[in-house]
Amino acid sequence: MSRAQAESVIKNIIREIAQECASKGQAVSETLVAFLVKAVVLDPANNFNVDRTLTKDDVHKLIQICVGRILDSRSPSLDAIKMQVYFDMNYTTRQDFLDEHRRVLDARMQPVIREITDSRARTREELEALYRKIVSAILLRSGLGSPTDIAVVREATAALQSVFPQAELGTFMNLTKRDKERQLNELTLIVTGIRLFNKDCGKGGEGIDDLPAILNEAIPATMKNVDGAIGESSQVAATYTAIIERIHSAELKEGPPLQLIKDSLINSRQHQQFLNILRDDVIGCAHHIETLQNQLAQRLEQLQATVQARTAVPTAQVYPQFINLAHIWTGFQDEMVLLSVLSNIMNSLEPFTTNHREIFTEEILSPLVDLKSVKSDGERVKELASAENLSRIDPNAFAEFEWLFPDSTKNFDKLPIQYRGFCGWYLVKYDRFLMPAVPSIGVLFYNDKYYAFSSKEAAYEFAADPVNYIFMVAEAAKKSPELIQLLELHQQMMEKPVTKVEMGCQTDTHILESNVVKDYEWNEWELRRKAIKLANLRTKLTKSMQTDLSNMRRDNVSQVYLPKEQQTQTKKDGFTSVPKPQVYLFGLRGGMEEDTRLEKVDLTLDVAVDTRTRSGIEIK
Repeated sequence: MSRAQAESVIKNIIREIAQECASKGQAVSETLVAFLVKAVVLDPANNFNVDRTLTKDDVHKLIQICVGRILDSRSPSLDAIKMQVYFDMNYTTRQDFLDEHRRVLDARMQPVIREITDSRARTREELEALYRKIVSAILLRSGLGSPTDIAVVREATAALQSVFPQAELGTFMNLTKRDKERQLNELTLIVTGIRLFNKDCGKGGEGIDDLPAILNEAIPATMKNVDGAIGESSQVAATYTAIIERIHSAELKEGPPLQLIKDSLINSRQHQQFLNILRDDVIGCAHHIETLQNQLAQRLEQLQATVQARTAVPTAQVYPQFINLAHIWTGFQDEMVLLSVLSNIMNSLEPFTTNHREIFTEEILSPLVDLKSVKSDGERVKELASAENLSRIDPNAFAEFEWLFPDSTKNFDKLPIQYRGFCGWYLVKYDRFLMPAVPSIGVLFYNDKYYAFSSKEAAYEFAADPVNYIFMVAEAAKKSPELIQLLELHQQMMEKPVTKVEMGCQTDTHILESNVVKDYEWNEWELRRKAIKLANLRTKLTKSMQTDLSNMRRDNVSQVYLPKEQQTQTKKDGFTSVPKPQVYLFGLRGGMEEDTRLEKVDLTLDVAVDTRTRSGIEIK
């Protein structure tokens, strides 16, 4: 099955599940259904093989399991999944929030801006109506007052006339549409800056809210709400943790289903994690607001120094300051929007925790554990830290691994601990039991990742076989799919084990004969060009003509003498000769006599004498 066919089948399954749930009175989003389909397929208990094509029975079974889980309205596990889907669809980064807000604002302003830029006003009444529309557009875009408030409109009109008199509408009408939009944006910033400066001077500011003061009150109130929700969620999670510990230690013989408590604990931990993310964003808003307030005070002081009591100020000096003042105020408006969005998300997360709170009320939990003696996460860390020498990991126990400690590691608190700071050994040993780790006793650095543990014994057992424990954590997350996002196991779930086998294949060198068409063209436009060329040739004729210059013209040749070879002599050869010495020993031959008389004869001739003859006697 191709990828496109597989995606089509999955979409049909998702659509069928959503329709069946809707027919039973439960409306769900396709995003939630898609997440559940993947979770059900990954769960080993459902016996789905992801490496083969699903049969009709498999599809029917998958639909029934998904519908059954969705219709379980009292499941903390399903609530955790819904919470994750909601948070993923509604939460994003700070910059993305602001970009989306500006996009929506621009989309709402577009009809008003288009009405101004497309205007063809000619008469006086039409020009006055156009000017009023510009004032309304400036008020709507700046957010400083309502266009229906007469006092606000008068103040904005007066500020606009000081910058853009009505007499300049003729020049404005001659601009292009893009230039008109650019000028409207610039006028909005300048008028906004003028009104804010007048408000600071006490000479205006109708309909302008004191955003810095409002934000100074909103930030502490929002922080208080978030901290309260985090404290409540942490207390509930600590209570569930204490109950599970008592069940595993056999202190509690009877009680609610263990897996239900663990699912409720996962739900609480997920809620706590999302609230911590929102809390960090609120803190970031507080820092930005403090910076904006300092910038606002400095800009107003500079404007006061520039304007002072003068009636006329050069525009090159004051307009940029008004524009900067408007940008600072826009920053305050953005912080208001962010705080509102964060508060809405926090309030929207609360319903996803209602079910397990209703299941495990205080009356049910009181007999199971002493609610007053439940240890919080912070108390557990302090308890282990107080006995640090006793509970600290000995790095020599597993010297082949690298162990990190607070006193020897820089930025120890910022280490990206795996599993969101939970102990991986507890997740495997006690089947999806979320126990917060204590990094202060030691952190294991393995395969470029950091693992923290809840006790020294847990660290030693994990280090003895880390590959198996990492694999078992992923297997546990398949049983409770909400753990995939909570523990950040997306990448590990996407990895597939590589199976290596030896294979061989044999193919013919040339199955088909080569048939290369030289004049083949794949480009349709090239074929069209050739067809047009051939069609045009039908109307073409070949013509020739004779002119006076070309009449009786023939080919001409010319004959020349080729250059001959010549030699020159620049010098003559010379030589010298020397006599050749020759000596003859006379009297050695025929020495039969007793007395032998030897004579030495010099036969050397002078160079000038002919060697062939001497006194007419030939020398041989």
